[in-house]
Amino acid sequence: MLKAVIFDMDGVIVDSEPLHRKAYDLMFEEVNIQVSDALYESYTGKATLPICQDLCQQFNLKALPETLVALKRKHYRYLFDNDQSFTLIDGVLDLIKDYHSNGLTLVLGSSASMPNIERIFDRFELNRYFKAKLSGADLNQSKPHPEIFIKAAQASGYSHKECMVIEDSTNGIEAARAADIFCVGYDSKHSKNQDYSLADQVITDFKSISFDRLSHLF
Repeated sequence: MLKAVIFDMDGVIVDSEPLHRKAYDLMFEEVNIQVSDALYESYTGKATLPICQDLCQQFNLKALPETLVALKRKHYRYLFDNDQSFTLIDGVLDLIKDYHSNGLTLVLGSSASMPNIERIFDRFELNRYFKAKLSGADLNQSKPHPEIFIKAAQASGYSHKECMVIEDSTNGIEAARAADIFCVGYDSKHSKNQDYSLADQVITDFKSISFDRLSHLF
């Protein structure tokens, strides 16, 4: 029986990808590199430090990965504070409230840094619904490694067989699969060139996984 739901954040709760892309592009300009769309999209779902480590290697940069991380986060903070059009993804707040009111335990498992997670949870008043929040930036491994979802299931207090992950990225779906947790792939207009073939179920609308429709899955 389903007891807990683990939400990804970027692309599932908020469409922060445009802000992240702008922040990364500004950072790319500062360090004078040109990153193809294909390479950028391959990073979807990964934490910032591993991305910057790969960039330093790919482009033979003298700058430290941590320097790139700081530049990217500086630009993201400015964009976050000044973009008033930044909102929750359609239908996700209703889904969160639906699960919470029906007794499901909610946990966040995001590759975003904890300061970014806290900014979003404070802005949209989401803390009341979630038992725990995990940041991939604080862990040893990044998605597609399963560490974040293994720890998120532990934080929920339930076994992995009693949990469900909602993810929108190839890396996140692979991580959920590797953690042996049932995974719903959210294929939305915000997701670009992601592979949902390993998801246990693929949806395009959160209404299709409302609480009263989960009984056929668990």
